[in-house]
Amino acid sequence: MKIRFTPAEEAFRAECAAWLQERLDGPFSYGGRDATLAEQVIFAEEYARSGAPGRVGHLGTELAGPTILHFGDDLQRERFLLPIAKGEEFWCQGYSEPNAGSDLSNVRTRARLEHGPQGAEWVIEGQKIWTSLAQFADWSFVVCRTEEGTSGPAGISYLLVPMRQKGVTVKPIRQMTGDAEFNEVFFDGARTKAEHCVGKPGEGWKVAMGTLAFERGVSTLAQQMTFRNELERVVAEARRNGAARDPLIRQRLAEAYTGLRIMRYSALRMLSRATTGSLGPEALTYKLHWATWRKKLGELAMDVVGAPGELCRDAGYGLDDLPYLYLMSRSDTIYGGTNQIQRNIIAERALGLPKEARGDR
Repeated sequence: MKIRFTPAEEAFRAECAAWLQERLDGPFSYGGRDATLAEQVIFAEEYARSGAPGRVGHLGTELAGPTILHFGDDLQRERFLLPIAKGEEFWCQGYSEPNAGSDLSNVRTRARLEHGPQGAEWVIEGQKIWTSLAQFADWSFVVCRTEEGTSGPAGISYLLVPMRQKGVTVKPIRQMTGDAEFNEVFFDGARTKAEHCVGKPGEGWKVAMGTLAFERGVSTLAQQMTFRNELERVVAEARRNGAARDPLIRQRLAEAYTGLRIMRYSALRMLSRATTGSLGPEALTYKLHWATWRKKLGELAMDVVGAPGELCRDAGYGLDDLPYLYLMSRSDTIYGGTNQIQRNIIAERALGLPKEARGDR
């Protein structure tokens, strides 16, 4: 029986230990390496290029974590950032409601501050919908109204709420892809500590918008790398089944490639502004661009696959990659702000056009 490692193996052990020590010590206070925005983008892009599985904790690492780091206090950073970085706690995003989806400032979920034996706590009542991965989440960052009589962005707070408690009910929503990524979440007397409010009570709109700015940040080029992988699968199928001989298909493939390159340059321009601490008008157009592009890619995928794409692999509604892409891409133009709402935002905030008339104002 071999009871010792060879000198070469021990040298490898030392190399591994040094590498891990260097990368896990950094800040360095919260388990990171103090990477610049560019370094974060590069890592995310290369992760996607490798074809590695999607990270289930991305809502924590890419949204909740940066928001707490930027807007939170020291106690919140100490409590939440390391568990996020280590993958010990997963998060979901409590934004959309049945009557407040793209119009987030119309939220009706409410929270009131109560004082009891456990100290001051927020008590939350309301409903969220289209909450991704809520069935797996330990925590949610919840946008809710904490000041009676307010409307619009005023009187909104940004609360960090534990999901695994009495008073929180999660109901999965079955999608046309057969998955249940999205969920309804009902808050019926759910509680969280008073100190789990990020930013000042009633001033959570700024924090919520900061989270959306982070969403347009590090993950953009990684998302595009995923899109490139999808486009390459469409091209490979077109070559395999002969669809590439159709000049119209070839033209649409070329347009898809061109659109993806334009998307990359747009994202780089957007991210170059982000290094100065602000996002320019291109950040307002980015979501509209990629959502529309991917929806067209899904339609192209189905035209390339042809009739076989309308069949499931099995009775369990199993879909091949390209039909799944087609069905999933339809949601891109809806979640995170519908295309219609995005156009209004571009018109009003980027171009300075008059605000659209609304019946509730």
